[in-house]
Amino acid sequence: MTIKGRDMQRQDDSRVPVIEDRGARGCCFQVKVTPGARRNHVGGLQAGALKVSVTQVAERGKANQYVLALLADSLQLKKNQLELISGETARVKKIACAGLSAEELRLKLLGLME
Repeated sequence: MTIKGRDMQRQDDSRVPVIEDRGARGCCFQVKVTPGARRNHVGGLQAGALKVSVTQVAERGKANQYVLALLADSLQLKKNQLELISGETARVKKIACAGLSAEELRLKLLGLME
């Protein structure tokens, strides 16, 4: 499926978020963040976005840094492979993932959901 000139992953598997293929720049996906949670957790879907809960409160971008660190650890990636590209002050954020194809990211996310 193509949206605005970009290829989107076919959502054959409803257990993972929609992954946007960015070609040589990697891929990206959406997360729905719950700051100030009781525990740090990655898992589940809500409206096509991966649910991420962090204990850090949303204050001056601190929760965003925790989200990136938690995702990097959960997906076994380096922190510098993940970048927040939109939604800095919103609960729904778009995360870019460098160095992985959409299929590689899909497989890593499937591993998280099991």
